Amino acid sequence: MEDTHSPAITLRGFSFQYAGAKEQALRELDVKVERGEMVLLCGSTGSGKSTLLRCLKRELAPHGQRTGTILFGGREQAELEPLEAAGRIGFVLQDPDNGIVTDTVWHELAFGLENLGLPTAVIRRRVAETAHFFGIAPWYRRRVHELSGGQKQILNLASIMSMQPEILLLDEPTAQLDPIAAGEFLQALGRIHRELGVTVILCEHRMEEILPMADSVLYLEAGRAAFRGTPRGFAEFVLADPSHPFIPALPAACRLPGGRPLITVAQGREWVGENARKLACRKSVPDPALGEPVLSAKEIWYQYDKEQPYVLRGMELKLHRGEILALVGGNGSGKSTALSVLCGLQRPARGRVKRAKGSRVALLVQRPRALFTCDTLREDLMACAADEKAMLAQAGYFGLTHLLGHHPYDLSGGEMQKAALCKLLLTEPDILLLDEPTKGLDAFAKAEIAALLRRLAGAGKAILLVTHDLEFAAANARRCAMLFDGEVLCTQAAHAFFLGNMFYTTAVSRMTRGLVEGCVVEEDILWSGH
Repeated sequence: MEDTHSPAITLRGFSFQYAGAKEQALRELDVKVERGEMVLLCGSTGSGKSTLLRCLKRELAPHGQRTGTILFGGREQAELEPLEAAGRIGFVLQDPDNGIVTDTVWHELAFGLENLGLPTAVIRRRVAETAHFFGIAPWYRRRVHELSGGQKQILNLASIMSMQPEILLLDEPTAQLDPIAAGEFLQALGRIHRELGVTVILCEHRMEEILPMADSVLYLEAGRAAFRGTPRGFAEFVLADPSHPFIPALPAACRLPGGRPLITVAQGREWVGENARKLACRKSVPDPALGEPVLSAKEIWYQYDKEQPYVLRGMELKLHRGEILALVGGNGSGKSTALSVLCGLQRPARGRVKRAKGSRVALLVQRPRALFTCDTLREDLMACAADEKAMLAQAGYFGLTHLLGHHPYDLSGGEMQKAALCKLLLTEPDILLLDEPTKGLDAFAKAEIAALLRRLAGAGKAILLVTHDLEFAAANARRCAMLFDGEVLCTQAAHAFFLGNMFYTTAVSRMTRGLVEGCVVEEDILWSGH
């Protein structure tokens, strides 16, 4: 009999070590998660976040040696019957496509219920109320391949919630969603937590939106619980160390110069309003003239099938030597397709792509797993390297040396992202086309990637990056453009681009607009107070 007063989840001295690994991925975790609590699980890339989530979901548990105990409602994990565990504990994956197993929306909603062996009448009732709760009814009859990435992830969440789980585990569920779709997903998650009392453990790098939602934070460092407490307490914990690598990941309001951690944009905006006389905007320095174009697209039209509408509709774009150009837009707007056409993987129906003579192009695809074909990371990198010395130097820069003996598929999402970029750079390209290069990366790893991209641009490389990470684009891109309805719109200097947007903009812009004009990134804010 389960003790209804016991925590939803209890970890007692829990450790885990992957088969063949020298170090433990999780170390002596003693953690309690109360019923109905929303826990933000965070930490640097490779700190053990995904490993912990998968250990909590028995069907997805990694292979390796575990010690200690996991309890659900006071019962040991091994005591749960397979059907009970499947229905009681839901798991949402990072990649929307990886969680979908059927070809239609209605069948996806019913699939889990069918596997639980529920009666048809119960299945139909649950599917109906789930579709209404998540706003799926208007596209209930559609085929899954017709959905946007945001819709697919909402469908993943809905299909799991139709099984009425008590615990919901989410591993970076918005990593591949545009800012608008991510906001809609998090709103749905917030409703689940508030209205249904579901216990939620969420691993997510979008601290700006997530930290205010969470009841508590569990912060991992090298597999250990370095902090467990409130969101405000976590901000104070990080800010207490001026050199803490997680400071850039905190919401922008936390880093305002007032000396007290604010969590939300609204709190930050209130503080800016109260202190506007002590604040000013840094004067922007004009960028030097653009170099010559090394990649250009003229009147590009592209469709995947003659029966399908055009994905690209007269797209035009120029990429110049030594620049970083960021391309943003909604899920399904054609950004990844544009990269495929620009690098020559797809042939346009009309129009022309022109590259500088002798230039080499490298493409980082959205799912970097496809780039790895060998049994170890070392072999994969050596396949592209001029020699071992070059490979070791590049691997060292990306912090991958200790992973060279691992199978690429055993890497975490962030580690695989860095490994993929490392492999591409070993080919010494002149033009880099990057599809979501910061996906799955913590703030420290993002800073490393940013420094690398700026160094490459300074050396004359041309970089086009497709991204949903608006803060990263604002801080690092020279120009920014939006892809909408198959066309590249409003290509501008990044600062002007984000100042002109209401929705596709940064937290600093939202906090300061109308109060201290002209601020886009944190460095733009000048403080003269004491």
